[in-house]
Amino acid sequence: MFGIGPLELVVIAIVAVLVFGPDRLPEFARTAKHVLSQVRRMVSNAQSDLRDELGPEFADLELQDLNPRNFVRKHLLETGDDKLEAEAAGGDSTPKRLPVGQKPPVDLEST
Repeated sequence: MFGIGPLELVVIAIVAVLVFGPDRLPEFARTAKHVLSQVRRMVSNAQSDLRDELGPEFADLELQDLNPRNFVRKHLLETGDDKLEAEAAGGDSTPKRLPVGQKPPVDLEST
């Protein structure tokens, strides 16, 4: 949970009791619960509004894919379908080296 171990959780609980006191701690926990539930509800509504406004073309859009870290992982680090198909067909998706002495093909119009 959030990368917090059991020891850190105990330390946080002790600090919370010392800061807020044992009398006000349950009230503070209830208030925090209500605030978190409202934030979750707002995020859920914003996501559904965004999907509705974007239309059916983006119905399969996942907001986690818009995170730059997830975008790079999905599009650059994962193997693509063409590589998987080549491996399934027994082919190799790595580029072939030219024999020694053979010149690479050149498109004169593009240079």
